[in-house]
Amino acid sequence: MTISEKLFERACKHIPGGVNSPVRAFDAVGTTPVYIESGCGSRILSVDGKEYIDFCGSWGPLILGHSNQEVLRAVQDTAEKGLSFGSCNPLEVEFAELFCELIPHVDMLRLVNSGTEAVMTALRLARGFTNRTNIVKFDGCYHGHSDCLLVSAGSGLLTNSISSSKGVTDKAVSEVITSPYNDIEKLEKIFAEQGDTIAAVIVEPVAGNMGLVMPKKGFLEALRKICTQYGACLIFDETITGFRFHCGAYSEIAGITPDISTFGKIIGGGMPIGAIAAGKEIMELLAPLGEVYQAGTLSGNPVAAAAGIATLRTLKATNPYSKLSELASLFGDKINTYAQENKLAVHCKTYGGTFTLFFTAQDEINNLEDVKNCDTELFAAYYRYMLDKGIYMSPSQFELNFVSAAHSRQDVETAADAVIEFLSTRIKL
Repeated sequence: MTISEKLFERACKHIPGGVNSPVRAFDAVGTTPVYIESGCGSRILSVDGKEYIDFCGSWGPLILGHSNQEVLRAVQDTAEKGLSFGSCNPLEVEFAELFCELIPHVDMLRLVNSGTEAVMTALRLARGFTNRTNIVKFDGCYHGHSDCLLVSAGSGLLTNSISSSKGVTDKAVSEVITSPYNDIEKLEKIFAEQGDTIAAVIVEPVAGNMGLVMPKKGFLEALRKICTQYGACLIFDETITGFRFHCGAYSEIAGITPDISTFGKIIGGGMPIGAIAAGKEIMELLAPLGEVYQAGTLSGNPVAAAAGIATLRTLKATNPYSKLSELASLFGDKINTYAQENKLAVHCKTYGGTFTLFFTAQDEINNLEDVKNCDTELFAAYYRYMLDKGIYMSPSQFELNFVSAAHSRQDVETAADAVIEFLSTRIKL
């Protein structure tokens, strides 16, 4: 028995399922979790002494790679002065100034401790601003584990075949309307029937929790137009997309200004963080200025703020985005060329420094129903093969993988060659 297996056995006695987040369970890929001891650059090291090239990147935050020296130094220097004070600190002010500088359409932000918290607050703000109750979300988009949004969600719910969650009441989800991602016609029908009750539409502008699914041309523009027409708030959940594709929000790339945006992951550089950002008119509804309440003991704590400042400053100074895009494209192109030449039911979707390998013959992936056609058993076999070869991917068919600034061309080619080797040995040509 490996050390990882022994740790998992111990964990199962005191932690539900042995994990503190369902996506770490490895059930969907037919094995037990790998326990990681350390990380440096593009590599992680397991407790069993095996090194992996890591394309999970802590599920997105580590765009600079593991143990980035600028981020570590900022965290260490700050931690030496104290971890948290439950009071105001200079670093949260510095973070807010830098953040608003990098995202020009944002006037103000409120720091919280996770993407889930950020979304909860964003929905409350939208309801307080519009005096309406209903929320529209899209099938397969995941916005954290708050009760009302655990309906037709992606991420771990999709990986583990759970459409909702026990413990979530009918009343909690009764004010949430779901619609297929990329389907403008269905959304128009929803608003025609219920537009005066809808407080907000929330969307992942690039879907990442059912695998990489890009918005069709005109989809996000239509959301903006419809929300404006009916007086609803448009919320971009940029927990994944924020600072992932350029040093700012994806909304700037799309050329669309949402009413409210939520952020997480990258903006904390590996520390727990989340943020709600918008114009003053909406943000000043938050307590203590307004009547929309939100609070958090560790919100804006100096260590998370320091890690975030160091990460954002490094991204601004180094601008690694063309490299990330180039490496992800290299990975996808090698696999897609091989799959096309051999007529295999698999293809790799890439955008920026992200990618998902879909095990399906369907070339166009536009929504949750398309994603559900994937061969999850084949994905599981692929995943175990990659682990054996020293490549660590996100352990779900329905998640993104990430290239970091620490990855090299050799890292990516090694991973692509391993995928091709799997395809040549495990799939009948």
